[in-house]
Amino acid sequence: MSFDRAQVLREAAALLTRKANASMDEIAKAAGVSRATLHRYFPGRDALVRALGTLGIEQLAERLDAARIEEGDPVEAVRRLIEEAMPVSGFLAFLYGENQLYEVTEIDEGWTRIDERVSALFRRGQEQGLFRYDLSPAWLCEALYALIAASGWCVQDGKVASRDSARMVGELLLSGMLRERS
Repeated sequence: MSFDRAQVLREAAALLTRKANASMDEIAKAAGVSRATLHRYFPGRDALVRALGTLGIEQLAERLDAARIEEGDPVEAVRRLIEEAMPVSGFLAFLYGENQLYEVTEIDEGWTRIDERVSALFRRGQEQGLFRYDLSPAWLCEALYALIAASGWCVQDGKVASRDSARMVGELLLSGMLRERS
């Protein structure tokens, strides 16, 4: 049987999304490989989490592309971004809490690229007079990520229906950042 790295990472992400402290044994079982095989490709949890960090950046970049955040009305672009991010919100919530990822240069650079794209969306909204000027694009990025992560946790815990999560995140974020019209 050949080792399918992408499939193992998808299974590890799915498990860690539900159970962030899962052991390597539990991850191997969920991925359908032996612990020895898992360790051959990922010598420890840190190596696996770093690989998941890279996967998370790739998935979020794909979500940004699908949301077409550089196009059209900034408010609608934010709504599209939130809608596109919801299917991976649990995984992003897991990564959000993995502090060691921020010490890996390639992963930190990947998040910087993501931040630059999302910040540009918020700046565009400010330049068009739609978003509040007193909230920096960096702050709006962090608020967006925190709300997406919180939504992922709430859906996992059964506190929020998955179908409602994007609307709830969008309404809360946008109601706080839109400029009031006189």
